[in-house]
Formats: sequence, C-alpha cells, structure tokens
Amino acid sequence: MKTRPQFNIKKATLYSVVINAFQILAMLALAAYVFTDEFNHVLQDSLGDVLILMLAVVVIWGAAVDIRDALHARKMNAQLHGLGETVTQMTDMNLALRAQRHDFLNHLQVVYSLMEMEEFDEAQSYIGQVYGDIQALSRQLKTACAPLNALLRAKTTEAEGKGIRLEVKVLAAWQDLSMPAWEMCRVLSNLMDNAMDALKGKKGGCITVTLAEDVGRFSFSVANNGPVIPAEAAERIFEAGFSGKGEGRGMGLHISRETLRSHGGDLSVASDEEKTVFSGFVKKTKTVSGGKKHDS
Repeated sequence: MKTRPQFNIKKATLYSVVINAFQILAMLALAAYVFTDEFNHVLQDSLGDVLILMLAVVVIWGAAVDIRDALHARKMNAQLHGLGETVTQMTDMNLALRAQRHDFLNHLQVVYSLMEMEEFDEAQSYIGQVYGDIQALSRQLKTACAPLNALLRAKTTEAEGKGIRLEVKVLAAWQDLSMPAWEMCRVLSNLMDNAMDALKGKKGGCITVTLAEDVGRFSFSVANNGPVIPAEAAERIFEAGFSGKGEGRGMGLHISRETLRSHGGDLSVASDEEKTVFSGFVKKTKTVSGGKKHDS
C-alpha cells in the first residue's frame, strides 16, 4: 500500500508567496511598458491600453490575496503545531493523574498491612516515598491554566530523564491569562529547553521556574546554574538566527520575545558566574463596562 506524500504547508506557502510576488512584478512591468512611447506607437487604440491595465490590476489583486492567504495559513499552521503539543502534554498529565488515582488504593493497602504487622518504620518510609511522588505532581497543578500545568509536568519529567532537577515555584494562580495559553507554553517551553541545553553534561544541574503576578502583569523567570553567557552574546541573544548551537538554530528566543511583545510584554536575560535568568512578563487585561477589555 502506497503512502500518500505529506503536505508541507511551510514549503507550499513559500512557493505561493514567491510565485505570486513574481507575478505582481511582471504585471507591474507590463503596466509600465503599456504607457511607454515605444509601445503606444504600436498600440494606437486607447482601449487596448485600458484592457491591459485592467488585466494587470486584476492579476495583481489576485496575487496579493493569495499571498495574504498563504501567510495566514502559515501562521495558522504554527498555531496548530503549538496546540498539538499542548494537547499531547495535557493527555500525558491526564494519564499520570489516572495512574496516581489507581495506585492510591494499592498504597493504602500496603501501608495498612505494614501497620497491621507492626512494621511501623517500614510504613513510615513507604508513606514518605509515596508522599514525595504526590507532592511532585501537586506542585505542577497549582496554576489555573491546565495547558501550563501539563507543560510543567512534561518538562519536569524530561529534565529528570537528563539528570537535571527542575523546581517549580508557583506564587500566583495565573487566572485569566491575558494571552493564548498555547503561546505562553511555547515561550516557557523554549526557555526550559535552552536551560536544559545549557546544563548538558553538568553534574548538579538545576532549573528553577518561577511564576508570579501583581496588579498589572503576569511575570515569570527561568533560571539555571549553567555557564555564564558572555556579555557580547547576551546583547544579541534575542536576534533572529543568532545562536552558538550551530546553523539553523537561534529562533526560539527571538520568537519568545516577539510573542510576548505582541501582547504588551517583554523578555530579558541576566547572567553571571552563579546563574543565568531569563525574566519575562505580559500585561494583564481588565474588564470594563460594556464587557470590553483593555490593557492594565
């Protein structure tokens, strides 16, 4: 059975933009040529000029619409990719919660049996281990944003697999986040991925994610105890394409900052010998009379 080739929307939209841009340039050149003296010497009938000009306008308008739709499709594809990652993370969290609920009764039975056998030290040790597992998951369920909870759990598990300790400090619920949850997840995911890259091969690597808010904005920071970022690199780290990881990298931080800025926020970095901290925020929105929202 033959497999159908996958449709690459990025490549398709790029081709659409290039082809239609070339079409616009060709029609503009033709329209300009219509009104040169050389062409008018051949085409005396003014009706011919008008028809050619109308054709050029229609073609240019159609090409412009195609380019607009292609760019919109490209943006929608990026959004769907982000939503897909969020759905996967939420599914994983749901499975973890169901597994924990299923195991809870078994844990109670074990503890009851140990106490019945008067193995109190063993029972205490067992309860401590179970309690630690429950607390680790509970720390990731403190926000009011389910996709964010799922992301934090997924990244905690990923970091553990790499021998990195990821701590989450939730100082606020982040109720009614003022930007799409999947966009905030993409920002934090990029920052945590970069932190894990910085700690690759380091013993005792630690990442601390802090979520907070005040009356006017939601704020966060992602800190790691990896190597210092040189001052010259810190000044360019948010530029598109700038990376010390090789060709084809260096877009994550640029996208993260631009995403926050599009919602009235920003992203910055501070680095020294002890830690590197990426700090960001996004403005809150307030509901006013009439149900409309405005920035704080």
